[in-house]
Amino acid sequence: MSSVPERSDIDEEYKWDLDSIYTSDEEWDAAYEEVAERIPELAAYEGHVTDDPETLLELLETMESVLREVSMVVSYANLRSSEDTRNQEYQAQSARAQALASKARSAVSYLDPELQELDWDDIEAFIEEEPALEAYEHYFDDVLRAKEHTRSAEVEEVLADLSEVTGSPSDIYSMLANADMEFPTVEKPDGESVEITQGNFTKLQKHPNREFRKTVHEEFYDRWADVRNSVGASLKNSVKKDVKTARIRNYETAREAALDGPNVPVEVYDNLLETVRDNLDHLQRHADLKRQAIGADELQMWDLYVSLTGDHGPEIPYEQAKEYIIEAVEPLGEEYQSRMAEGLEDRWVDVYENRGKRAGAFSAGTYDTQPFIMMNYQDDAASMFTLAHELGHSMHSELAQEAQPWHDADYEIFVAEVASTVNETLLTEYLLENVDDDELRMHVLDEYLERFRSTLFRQTMFADFELQIHEIAEEDGALTPDRFDELYGDLKSTYYANAETDDHIAREWMRIPHFYYNYYVYQYATGISAAAAIVERIREEGESAAADYRDALALGGSEYPIDVLQTAGVDMTSPEPIEDAMGVYESFLDEAATLLDFE
Repeated sequence: MSSVPERSDIDEEYKWDLDSIYTSDEEWDAAYEEVAERIPELAAYEGHVTDDPETLLELLETMESVLREVSMVVSYANLRSSEDTRNQEYQAQSARAQALASKARSAVSYLDPELQELDWDDIEAFIEEEPALEAYEHYFDDVLRAKEHTRSAEVEEVLADLSEVTGSPSDIYSMLANADMEFPTVEKPDGESVEITQGNFTKLQKHPNREFRKTVHEEFYDRWADVRNSVGASLKNSVKKDVKTARIRNYETAREAALDGPNVPVEVYDNLLETVRDNLDHLQRHADLKRQAIGADELQMWDLYVSLTGDHGPEIPYEQAKEYIIEAVEPLGEEYQSRMAEGLEDRWVDVYENRGKRAGAFSAGTYDTQPFIMMNYQDDAASMFTLAHELGHSMHSELAQEAQPWHDADYEIFVAEVASTVNETLLTEYLLENVDDDELRMHVLDEYLERFRSTLFRQTMFADFELQIHEIAEEDGALTPDRFDELYGDLKSTYYANAETDDHIAREWMRIPHFYYNYYVYQYATGISAAAAIVERIREEGESAAADYRDALALGGSEYPIDVLQTAGVDMTSPEPIEDAMGVYESFLDEAATLLDFE
């Protein structure tokens, strides 16, 4: 019998409060039908966007009214479907909601191209005649700055029609990696058989038995070798798609095109790669601590995920985790702290695993709802850090939605990971300074250091690989599985110069789905760097720095990401935040070495 309970067996206080959106599925049905009937209102403005300021304002207000209702319908359905993925009724409800959202987006697809028929002088004239349009200045600027990269209506229509085709490399890879591939079954040291999967590979690489880790490593990557030509072809064509799309839109490179979306200068990417490469000695020191922890003469690639603390950590019940996290965010101010505490009591969080519940964790919600956090809490340090992480996202959304109108509340991915990682860093520092239990302190250090390694260094290495393969395509070079192996293996050898690399790890690129996301991964690394710099500034300057940070969160999407972080006192166009993050990493490595009595 499964030890995982049914959802009905979990107390209500540990479930999120979806009644705060709709009190019943019948109420959801009524809301769905009502907003579905309103979508044609949006299509009525096509061809008339720039007729006069009054029409434009009327369209923008109508669009907001409709899309806010759509987002609530979608949010409720998605959250219900996450509670139990076996429930076909809720899966169908979610599918209906997604189709509704797609229909709504299509109904206003004409808006940006028609606005781009204006220039900024025209916009200013519209604002002078209709002052209420001034609230949309950032939106107008974002639309108009893309003007030179927007093609004719005919070309845009063709590109839109081809989107399903151009997305096929990612779709094919996903089906291959997640549906069609079968990995070997291996025997654990206790005699139990376990099938290696994409989902459990990393967990198995943390197993305390080194020989078992080696077996898993080799068996896993040997299986990938069987499909290397298929995966190589899908990645090659994904990269070519990025390059050709960028050229169609008059960008010099695919990277320039990808970073122009959130208006991030290319120098931010270059600073990240260069600064991380200049500080690889810190990563290599972390690797050496792992070597000492397992008592090995040399660190192998199957040792990279091993914990500094062994296999088991102290138990941290959910109520204790809440207490630690609330205390940890005290430097962010009493209002921030009390609002988070109230949210935890007001059922923001769906706490425990139940049968059929979606795996992992996330923070969700809409402009008109409370935040909703999905957890699968396991009474351990990792779960505690995940809760702190998701609460950071939720508080970011709360502050932004309170301060900004609907159209300026959503923020870019570039800043999204900052708030979550600030919470993680504050939690780490609080526990190290206030908890006397050396076992817990060591597990906290190990958890944070591993998150730092996998986010700043690993994601930057991915970003380096991604840049190299795109540059080869842009120079019309050949991208083959052998070339991918060579490039990736060289990067792994550079980053882990004090460890032994092997032919198996050169294939690791094959299992990374993020390489199909077109210059996405670098934002994880910049996010954790900015967060570390912000926490250091708060430690040094106190409330004034905390106020700047809260102001930055409250900006939401009303300014571009670089400017938002400038408000928090962080200049991501310079190497300084990344260098500051390295200083934080180094100090925690020092603490770990002391607790472990290494070096």
